[in-house]
Amino acid sequence: MPSIYIENYGCTANYDDGAIIAGLLTEVGHNVVKDIEDSDVIIINSCAVKNVTVNKIFSQIEQISKNYGKKKLVITGCMPAAEKDKLTKYIKLGVALVSSQNTASMPKVVEKILENEQVILIEKTKEIKLDLPKIQDSKIATVQIAQGCKSFCNFCSTKLAKGDLFSYPKEKIIEELNKYTKAGYKRINLTSTDNGCYGYDQGYNLVDLLKEIIKIEGEFVVRVGMANPEHVKKYYKELAEVYKNEKIMKFLHIPIQSGSDKILKEMNRKYTIEEFKEIVNHFRKEIPGITISTDIIVGYPTETQEDFEQTVELFKELKFGVINISKFASRPRTKASKLKQLDTKIIKERSVELTKTYKNS
Repeated sequence: MPSIYIENYGCTANYDDGAIIAGLLTEVGHNVVKDIEDSDVIIINSCAVKNVTVNKIFSQIEQISKNYGKKKLVITGCMPAAEKDKLTKYIKLGVALVSSQNTASMPKVVEKILENEQVILIEKTKEIKLDLPKIQDSKIATVQIAQGCKSFCNFCSTKLAKGDLFSYPKEKIIEELNKYTKAGYKRINLTSTDNGCYGYDQGYNLVDLLKEIIKIEGEFVVRVGMANPEHVKKYYKELAEVYKNEKIMKFLHIPIQSGSDKILKEMNRKYTIEEFKEIVNHFRKEIPGITISTDIIVGYPTETQEDFEQTVELFKELKFGVINISKFASRPRTKASKLKQLDTKIIKERSVELTKTYKNS
């Protein structure tokens, strides 16, 4: 049977998609290899969040076209939807574009391109990525709980790729966790585009899911992935209560993105700095020692020096345990891409200053 090489980029959910793709293809007899030289089919499981990553992926696709032109190619993940226009130049016989909502179709896609067909499959289907074969090297299990989100952030291209929220049923998630705990996994990561809005389309929320999870028998701990403050602010007190359970890791990833209310409004983030502080301070009061992780975008097009200084002051005040600082870079088809961009030198200087502030806080 043909050999498959899979290259993953991006978030935890994306890497889990890669593990599912490997499992699905192995199940039908394909051999997943770790060296691109040994492959018949190359699968690029892409990410579209940051320009630097997108550019790296385009560069890799160019190299594949140049050096491995006879090999079949599948481009999947977020870029087929978010970067479709730019990817059309690579479409030819033996090449496929497959969106992240069509992961389960990968065996059929590979079969078609091996027959030298051309495949474009980017419909936003409601695909439940549970109870699927998976090949993962890690001792940490990953469980996806939803696709898409309920937010409309002006800088975000992920929404273009993932679409609106589609939450997986609680019962199926519990079945998946039971499978992993019985297999001996001691840690399970819950992931999605935004865990904060989980269940909104089903009539419940993240707290309801976690209450069911902590009832599962066995010795394990669950780490809850990123949750947008826009949604967490509606139920943070109940969330803190369930976090007290020993089966929930004392780690809260809640991205602030800016320390300025003006910038948050212009980003369309739908929460205030005061609401964010309320959430963080409540968790720290109720769960001493909890690690608070956050994300910051430096150099949003309308960010003034005063706005930036407010972000610096927020860092000094809240002293986050973990931060991810991203330098703003315009993403195609987003509202922020239509704004006049700040000088890259200013963005870099602010990023350096904020990093120093974090390390010294």
